Amino acid sequence: MADRPLTLMAVHAHPDDEATGTGGVLARYAAEGIRTVLVTCTDGRCGDAPGGVKPGEPGHDPEAVAAMRRQELEASCEVLKVTHLELLEYADSGMMGWASNEEPGSFWRTPVAEGAARLAELIRHYRPDVVVTYDENGFYGHPDHIQAHRITMAALELTDELTPKVYWTTAPRSGMRRFAEAMREFGADWEDAGPAETGEIAGAGGAAEAPELPELPEIGLPDEEITTWVDTTAFCGRKFDALAAHASQGENIFFLKMGKERFTELMGVETFVRVKDSTGAAVPENDLFAGLR
Repeated sequence: MADRPLTLMAVHAHPDDEATGTGGVLARYAAEGIRTVLVTCTDGRCGDAPGGVKPGEPGHDPEAVAAMRRQELEASCEVLKVTHLELLEYADSGMMGWASNEEPGSFWRTPVAEGAARLAELIRHYRPDVVVTYDENGFYGHPDHIQAHRITMAALELTDELTPKVYWTTAPRSGMRRFAEAMREFGADWEDAGPAETGEIAGAGGAAEAPELPELPEIGLPDEEITTWVDTTAFCGRKFDALAAHASQGENIFFLKMGKERFTELMGVETFVRVKDSTGAAVPENDLFAGLR
């Protein structure tokens, strides 16, 4: 341990995922002197072009969108003080069922063994003490999130003894209801939210009395099944600014409408499920590095 710093590696699917799901922990642990490594698997070409132009619409140039989103990702990493950014640069597959799922070079079509071998090289290089990625459903069923989960878990199999702790991002079910209430407060409904909201909510722990709301999707977990609750309140300003760095996708990032104060109230805790541990640290825990320092 003495010859290298404690290291967190977060494996995400697209530019902007790093800010939504793990912006708080990336910023917090960087501030604590921990080396942070972000692996972004796709180029984000299926995101919006300037002016909110959608894939397949006139004026949407996938290559230009990918270049723009790389610049935004680099700006986000600067805000979060990410130490190392690694890009696998597979083509964004788009949402489940899109024709882009099956295009040559798409992440969804990439053999898991190929992606895992590339990620395993990075794990051997950085030797992360903690790896964070999505659960087997990619949290909400996005093909690139599912594939990021698959290659991460396969890469960890290839490097079995190198990473003491592994986590999947999640959200407390109590927080889902609070988030739906906040959407109504700011003039939106769950159905109007983009994938950045419905798919990657983190934090917002704690149940609240609520008016009757539409049935919410079964994503996230019951609070009692969550192993790890990390307080990132002090870094919510950075997380908000990192999201704002992805300005081209602003139409899909509802969080930006609520301002930093309300954002901090809702997003001040990031939550995870621990799926591998060799430290013996007790759960529930409030630190991804519990047992390592």
